[in-house]
Amino acid sequence: MILGVLIAIIAGLMLGLYALPEKYTKGYEFENTWGMMFFINMFIIPIMAGFLLVEGFDDIVANIPLDILWKMVLASVLWGVGAMMWGKAINHIGLSLGFSIFIGTVILVGSLLPFLVDGLPPTNVFGIILIGIVIVLLGVFFNGKAGILKQNENKENLDASSNKNSSMVIGIIIAVAGGLLATGFSYANTFGRPYLHEACQQAGNPEWATAVMVMIVIYVSGGLFVIPYFIYQLSVKELWGKFSSSHTGKNLISTIVMALLNFAASGTFAFAAYKLGSLGNTVGYAIFNTSCVAVAIITGILTGEWSKTSAKPKTFLYLGLASMIIGVVVIAVGNGMQ
Repeated sequence: MILGVLIAIIAGLMLGLYALPEKYTKGYEFENTWGMMFFINMFIIPIMAGFLLVEGFDDIVANIPLDILWKMVLASVLWGVGAMMWGKAINHIGLSLGFSIFIGTVILVGSLLPFLVDGLPPTNVFGIILIGIVIVLLGVFFNGKAGILKQNENKENLDASSNKNSSMVIGIIIAVAGGLLATGFSYANTFGRPYLHEACQQAGNPEWATAVMVMIVIYVSGGLFVIPYFIYQLSVKELWGKFSSSHTGKNLISTIVMALLNFAASGTFAFAAYKLGSLGNTVGYAIFNTSCVAVAIITGILTGEWSKTSAKPKTFLYLGLASMIIGVVVIAVGNGMQ
């Protein structure tokens, strides 16, 4: 179990850092940066990983039973919509809050979804896990409160305070809605992993190849909505020309780093869930996402997102992070009672 926890934490560290390069892109609108990132992230990297890392990749894909495939695809499309909304939320409310609220929502719902597939654990175990999830919910509330207080403090210094305030509220709503949809990742991983693990083993692959294979299906399926969405937005807003910017080379490097960190984080989590056993998709999922939030909050603070904010909003931000960590510990204790 200790190894699984450590792997989940490493995965969370990578996910917490993945959006940081976006802060340093220049000459691009949201649609340019994230459209490029998602194309690399959801099509190029997964397909390359499949052919380079998974023995018998094309045969495994071709033989996935339809009843498993369509459920994975549907859940993954929902995750793709949520991931796209996450990027938009970060643009509205910054790394710290964007990650905190989005991931908090993901933990709340995603930690429960696997029970729909695998069934409920014993009552005493389930009760402890629910208590932990409620504590995480409290953390989400604290983070939302921190964002509202931060925005209210900045009103007087803004030229269009009503629009900026609206942007904060919209960003929070987008983060919550995106988090709800992104829990399709947990369902797709839980539902598809058993078959893909068996298929990978029969093809002579090592254990970790299953995680790569699961992520390939999830990411490519998620891209079925996300990429057409960005193509439409780039066309409607006439933003294709911005790709010829003098900053495109550096922006491309930034988006490749973002895509690699995001895909590697998800694949590493999938392997951690396998190592953690029966409740890997609940406890592992919570540990993975809380580690991600901690890194994102620290990164947001270090990059100056909260530099002009007083102690009160920061206190709520820290309370939110602490609640999420405590909640994950409680969930892990519940898992250990089995």
